[in-house]
Amino acid sequence: MKLQLLWLALVFIAVETNAAKQGKNATIPALIVFGDSIMDTGNNNRLPTLLKCNFPPYGKDFPGGLATGRFSDGRVPSDLIAEKLGIAKSLPAFMNPNLKPQDLLKGVTFASGGTGYDPLTAKIMSVISVWDQLTYFKRYISTIKKHFGEKKAQDILDHSFFVVCSSSNDLAHTFMAQSHKYDRTSYPNFLADSAVKFVRELHKLGARKIGVFSAVPVGCVPLQRTVFGGMFTRGCVKPLNDMAKQFNARLSPAL
Repeated sequence: MKLQLLWLALVFIAVETNAAKQGKNATIPALIVFGDSIMDTGNNNRLPTLLKCNFPPYGKDFPGGLATGRFSDGRVPSDLIAEKLGIAKSLPAFMNPNLKPQDLLKGVTFASGGTGYDPLTAKIMSVISVWDQLTYFKRYISTIKKHFGEKKAQDILDHSFFVVCSSSNDLAHTFMAQSHKYDRTSYPNFLADSAVKFVRELHKLGARKIGVFSAVPVGCVPLQRTVFGGMFTRGCVKPLNDMAKQFNARLSPAL
């Protein structure tokens, strides 16, 4: 939790700095999010996957106590960032069947729990790859154009805040399946290069204000500590954290 709060604090600083640069009256019309379970607000509900959170006790701290499909007791970072930007208290999932065209104007999240930059990650988990999320984004822009016109769609592309958050599932799970092709240095490098490629594609589609999250210390999450951290010590798994550091070291200068 402390890590997540620090993470969000850094995002909020970036958001406020960007707003200050644009001027006091600058507004961000929408938040558009790509990524994994950290940002998923219910897209996996519509998928034939075991990775779902649309049942109790998930959502017990969400308004109304509903299990919405968020991988959390309450809101997730995509919701908190949207609130910080003054857009909405929560951000809808693009695959929510109850979404109306006007609901799209403040943005959506295409994130899918269990996915990653490596296409194999999404395939193993039966979820939406980040690359398929780009396809959904194209559909989103087409819908905006159809209902609200080219000018509104361009305004969203020019001024919205785009967030990309992935890599944890790749590092924590898929690396073992790819170890015949990559070692602990080349795999994080492959992921970082994929992240940069993703940002280039997003930029080609018109996005201009893009924030990319670095990898968290995946070796310190409870699952990895329980399985690999020792029966009694449950310590952080250094090799996994080293791969996260390698990913970040490659990603930052490339971006």
